[in-house]
Amino acid sequence: MPLYIGVMSGTSLDGLDIALIEQDSAINLIATHYTPMPDTLRAELLSLCASGPDEIARSAIAQQHWVRLAAQGIHTLLAQQNLKPQAIRAIGSHGQTIRHEPSLGFTVQIGNPALLTELTGITVVSDFRSRDVAAGGQGAPLVPAFHEALFGERTGNRAVLNVGGFSNLSLIETGKPVAGFDCGPGNVLLDAWIHLQRGENFDRDGQWAGSGKVEPHLLNTLLGDPFFLTKGPKSTGREVFNLQWLQQHLGQLPAFQPQDIQATLLELTARTIVESLQMAQPHTETLLVCGGGAHNTTLMNRLAALLPSTQVSSTAKYGVDPDWVEAMAFAWLAHCCLEGIATNRPSVTGARGLRILGAIYPA
Repeated sequence: MPLYIGVMSGTSLDGLDIALIEQDSAINLIATHYTPMPDTLRAELLSLCASGPDEIARSAIAQQHWVRLAAQGIHTLLAQQNLKPQAIRAIGSHGQTIRHEPSLGFTVQIGNPALLTELTGITVVSDFRSRDVAAGGQGAPLVPAFHEALFGERTGNRAVLNVGGFSNLSLIETGKPVAGFDCGPGNVLLDAWIHLQRGENFDRDGQWAGSGKVEPHLLNTLLGDPFFLTKGPKSTGREVFNLQWLQQHLGQLPAFQPQDIQATLLELTARTIVESLQMAQPHTETLLVCGGGAHNTTLMNRLAALLPSTQVSSTAKYGVDPDWVEAMAFAWLAHCCLEGIATNRPSVTGARGLRILGAIYPA
């Protein structure tokens, strides 16, 4: 049976998720490997998300470091599974998003797929977003088609929520095309604020947010951002929501306790998810959560409280580890590209039609 590897490096920039799947009539997760992001590379990739000096050369060098990290992780995974590179049909590599501006007609993921092919000896499929953008779409989110393939056989109105740096929803309703969109910040502001205040990369289990109280004035100010007032198709990124965005709002308001700001940011994430879901699919019976946010107990409890008529649970309840859904998705996208299967969804991205996504770098 064909084997594929997916490599995902998300907006949280904590590391690379590498998933090995078997693709037949079903999608089966065989093995996984996580490679932490070195602090120096994380800092450089973060800096490339905003304008700065010598960006072209810096991004070219950064993506070489990123690719070597990915190749190292792939070889480790293959060795652990006693597999040769020839056993893998393709690697689906998302790369690292450094700019996402679909309104201006472009999205940029760096990841040097040619070098990844050379370092692994495996065919690489990459650059999944740009074809959808060229067809007038947002280029994101791309996972709703995969969520539909993975969870679509279940009955009733379902939604799959991915909470990484940003949050996005896939809406799976019987008899309707899958829908989906970005809701807004997931962990990106929570991570940035706790790093600024406490030097920690993330708020484990949402404990620090849980120790504070929500500041209504701050919450309402943040909710006034134009992004939250628009309907899908829509996508977003660090170009919109970042530490500077938060500090600009804080500078116009009275001083708040740091933990209360963290609590308010968590409420912002929860509220924007719930309001988006209730607007787009008001009778959702089940909400399946994946990504790092699935481990944030405070966030999960808040989502459940705001959605009393919806069963809120991690995708683990349905047999899929929440940490590996996105890496699995890019392995599946590589499979679909090689098979000539369209994987964008105009109902999600707003593209002019179905498109086969990805550029192929043969071994």
